[in-house]
Amino acid sequence: MWNLNHLKMKGNGIKILRGVCNYYTKGRTEARIWEGCINHGTYSLSTVRSYVTKGYSAKPPWRILFFGSDDFAVESLKRLHASRQDTKDRVVESLEVVTLSKDVPVRKYAVLNKLPVHDWPKVDIHGQFDVGVVVSFGCLLQENLISQLPYGILNVHPSLLPRWRGSAPVFHTILHGDKETGVTIMQIRPKRFDVGPVLHQEVYQVPERCTADELGASLAVLGARLLIDTLKNLPERLANRKEQSKEGATFAPKIKSSMSWIVWEEQTCAQIDRLYRAIGSRIPLRTIWMGCTVKLLDFVDKHEVSLLGSETAVPGSIRYQKKSNTLLVRCKDGWVGFKAVMLKKRLSAADFYNGYLHQSFLKRPSAQSNCLFLSNKDKISPYVRGQDDKKSLLNEIVLFKSIHA
Repeated sequence: MWNLNHLKMKGNGIKILRGVCNYYTKGRTEARIWEGCINHGTYSLSTVRSYVTKGYSAKPPWRILFFGSDDFAVESLKRLHASRQDTKDRVVESLEVVTLSKDVPVRKYAVLNKLPVHDWPKVDIHGQFDVGVVVSFGCLLQENLISQLPYGILNVHPSLLPRWRGSAPVFHTILHGDKETGVTIMQIRPKRFDVGPVLHQEVYQVPERCTADELGASLAVLGARLLIDTLKNLPERLANRKEQSKEGATFAPKIKSSMSWIVWEEQTCAQIDRLYRAIGSRIPLRTIWMGCTVKLLDFVDKHEVSLLGSETAVPGSIRYQKKSNTLLVRCKDGWVGFKAVMLKKRLSAADFYNGYLHQSFLKRPSAQSNCLFLSNKDKISPYVRGQDDKKSLLNEIVLFKSIHA
């Protein structure tokens, strides 16, 4: 005999639940709420009755609770806010925002546009919303919060999941030279990051030599569009959702300052180029010059150097190219260029040459053995060097457990 107080969503259980919904809605269109009720696997009969009698919608427009923080999230918030004004094809009925207490872009946008704002983690739903939307929020949502929303919580993730699960998918897309990426609309699962079922996904070709900032801006626009498309047909998207493949999963841990140290003996021109385009706008690339940290600024394309003896120069060797006003540095397979450096202050390539590379300086005894950019191997991140060590393996294990817990 069926235990209707704790009905499992399998086989005939779904048919019975559908009948229950029809009974409580007296055959109205709202009976389709059952599609939202099965999102989390198992619901009690009292929960189903509560969802239906409280007036949760079975079709747009939706009452949405938005979670976000940065500029990437703002793009989706803008589209949701604009949808409230669309009288022809309205997807959003009401919109409220959950964000961090500090002055982040999502909060600024919400306040400017008079959207109700909740400070994380003080979120009190009280049956006011149909579905949640998370975009670049960075905080794990509790199971009891997710379960209060009949259609669950959707996530706009800037990668083709299961590739690049984690907090920095755009940066790792550039860092690893991916030719294509995309956006995934997935459903949040409690206690896990980026492993929920996929509702919508679209491929995006990575433009040649684009930066992480440029790619992120493009994916934000794409993600906002896919989010609206998903919300237009949410019950159908949920009914046809697909579990992520267990094959091909990669991890995109948070970008750290240790990734900015260059190892001239090990990194190629292409690797340094990708590293700069991935993190250069936020964390300057770094090296060592005469015992001091030097920040390398304004990276330029690979240079072919035709200086006498340049073919045999050791990694870290420095040349000044007057014609292009560029500082050239030898790496594993060639030369890379920088237009400026930062010591105590910003110096152009010409200023650095005149102050530190000119013959009058190099004739000093103290400079003879130090006229190289040196690698700081003790601080370099294994994710940049492409090598595994004990520490990086432990980090991988911790990250894996946090995602698959």
